[in-house]
Amino acid sequence: MNTLAFIVYLLITWFITVHVGLIFYRNGKSYILNLLHGDEKLTLFINRMLLIGYYLLNLGYVTMTIRFGKLLTTWADVITSIGTRTGKIMIILGAIHFCNMGILLLISHYHQLANNKH
Repeated sequence: MNTLAFIVYLLITWFITVHVGLIFYRNGKSYILNLLHGDEKLTLFINRMLLIGYYLLNLGYVTMTIRFGKLLTTWADVITSIGTRTGKIMIILGAIHFCNMGILLLISHYHQLANNKH
């Protein structure tokens, strides 16, 4: 049952990772561009780095959680395990997303101050 749970978990997290990552990437570009007052080059750089970091974080977390799984003997264990692991990664990624938005806001303020000095 562990193998089945791992496969389902990997499929769910792969779907969430790719789907949400692409949404963040597409929608984030205009958000970051606005924060950086039209600096296209810096916006593309930051947006790509956020996407790469997002994918690496997801892959690392999913890989680590598979290693520390317990023996699943019932269907209830399988469903609980998949739900708990998937829920944890979504909560962690949501928190990191809000931290990233705060950091981008700080970068925006710094960028604005630097541009005002020139």
